[in-house]
Amino acid sequence: MKATILLAEDEQAMREVLTDYFTAKSGGDFTVVPAPDGDTALHLIETRRFDLLLLDIMLPGTDGFALCRAAREQGDAPILFVTAREDEQDKLHGYGLGADDYVVKPFSLAVLYAKALALLRRARGLNAGNTLTAGTLSLDPERGIVTADGRRIDLPPKEFALLRALMERKNRVLTRDELLNLAWGWDFDGTDRVIDGHIKKLRRALGPHADCIKTVVKRGYKLEVDGDENQT
Repeated sequence: MKATILLAEDEQAMREVLTDYFTAKSGGDFTVVPAPDGDTALHLIETRRFDLLLLDIMLPGTDGFALCRAAREQGDAPILFVTAREDEQDKLHGYGLGADDYVVKPFSLAVLYAKALALLRRARGLNAGNTLTAGTLSLDPERGIVTADGRRIDLPPKEFALLRALMERKNRVLTRDELLNLAWGWDFDGTDRVIDGHIKKLRRALGPHADCIKTVVKRGYKLEVDGDENQT
């Protein structure tokens, strides 16, 4: 799987280590574009297309949070914060801006690479499976495409993952913890309330088709489609 990755990191040694590791581990399939400061990274975000962004928060010039916001205005590429800041409020702020994952320094290179690879695969729908349907909604996991009444709906990676989880378990209530595990992974260490914000974004993206996603008070969410099979 080929990918172009933006690495916004002001420590030269860290940039070199991550660039060398990702390049070697991927067999040359990953092209890492380093940015030593936030202003350089911002220019790259505005002028180039990236498949994944690795962002430090504390950068000279434009900080990582502002970069995350700018990247979300440009597109839906997965964003992974790699930072020494471990305060929970920083993490929640990052997720609120649209980040997909958060790794605190010091970290394992192997774990960071695995997280990056998982985000890339999820964004591209490479956890292949049959096309999912729910009423007029259709989701193709392999191609990463969602349509409603035949019209394509572009979703960010997290909203795509949430919709997929709900569609795979139609008419079944999923708790916030279950949705976190399905869309973020078992090692997510933030609050389960991050789900509420992403469900709100998903409903907004689905527009008139959003009424199939039901809130079940004190329990979680479910995708409810009358007449569909696999009810539980």
